[in-house]
Amino acid sequence: MGRVFNFSAGPAVLPVPVLEQARDEMLEYADSGMSVMEMSHRSKAYMAIIAKAEALLRELLHIPENYAVLLLQGGASLQFSMIPMNLLTDPAHQSVDYVVTGSWAEKAIEEARRQCADVRVAASTKAVNYARIPSQAELTCNPGAAYCHITSNNTIFGTEYHYTPETGAVPLVADISSNVLSRPMDIARFGLLYAGAQKNLGPSGVTVVIVRKDLLGRRSDLPHMLDYKIHADAGSMFNTPPTYAIYILGLVLQWTKDQGGVAAMEQRNVRKAAKLYAAIDGSSFYHCPTEPISRSRMNVPFTLADAGKDALFLAEAKKVGLVTLAGHRSVGGMRASLYNAMPEEGVDALIGFMAEFERVHG
Repeated sequence: MGRVFNFSAGPAVLPVPVLEQARDEMLEYADSGMSVMEMSHRSKAYMAIIAKAEALLRELLHIPENYAVLLLQGGASLQFSMIPMNLLTDPAHQSVDYVVTGSWAEKAIEEARRQCADVRVAASTKAVNYARIPSQAELTCNPGAAYCHITSNNTIFGTEYHYTPETGAVPLVADISSNVLSRPMDIARFGLLYAGAQKNLGPSGVTVVIVRKDLLGRRSDLPHMLDYKIHADAGSMFNTPPTYAIYILGLVLQWTKDQGGVAAMEQRNVRKAAKLYAAIDGSSFYHCPTEPISRSRMNVPFTLADAGKDALFLAEAKKVGLVTLAGHRSVGGMRASLYNAMPEEGVDALIGFMAEFERVHG
């Protein structure tokens, strides 16, 4: 069986040139005589790998010098706890704001409640089944909050912020796991950003945290492994980092740069998403539950007019090399994830299959 078009929400498709380079360097990286997986993380060869990955990330995202870049473990889920632990100085008396726009925002606020006595919902779209992103006018942010947290793209419900919320002097914190590198972001508008790698950055196992340096070291009582300042001071080398995942991260970042950078990625992503949404909206057989103004470019959920044909749709799609199209178990239906590494040919193949499936079964 040849390579398929993998529409998984994560771990997700990786660029073929990245996989080919990793294959070619599997047994020996450069002239080291060993695989990256076998290297000491303190070796000169590996120190160059991690330094290049950080440098590329800074270049592609235009990260200012007053921000630290951390390459950590534990996924975005660990960040749900590390953020309040690091940004609160008096958890018993401070408050934090969360904008709740989907399942991952719900998980983030749940963990915050374990760390902070006063966790406030600045806005929520749960009443409309998370079909849209709240507008700036709907946000009721507390000017005295330690931070305000958003989830920039919601993989399950297929919504995305197309604006950056204004929070005044309150640091804005964002989970950018599923749309990092897909569009330009003004890093200086945020106090902290974080992303699990397994969507646009690389394989699972490494988590990127971008944090303004003045937010480091607010507490001295944290376990060292959960303290951003410890990791920043050690250059993400306080303990053995996820060495191979960071190596692949570096390859993906180089590929992104070779493709023209983040601006070029955005143009491609706009085209891909527009094609698929047009196919869905132009049919009575398919339906997208998200409001157009909030639609994600990365994750496109859709349903069939007859849910009884869902299993058949997935089975027939798999036969022609279109896989991992089932929606999240909590919502059902279908979902096509269109991350940077998904080629336009994959989107075109999906649209063609959808039209034929409707012709035969509609």
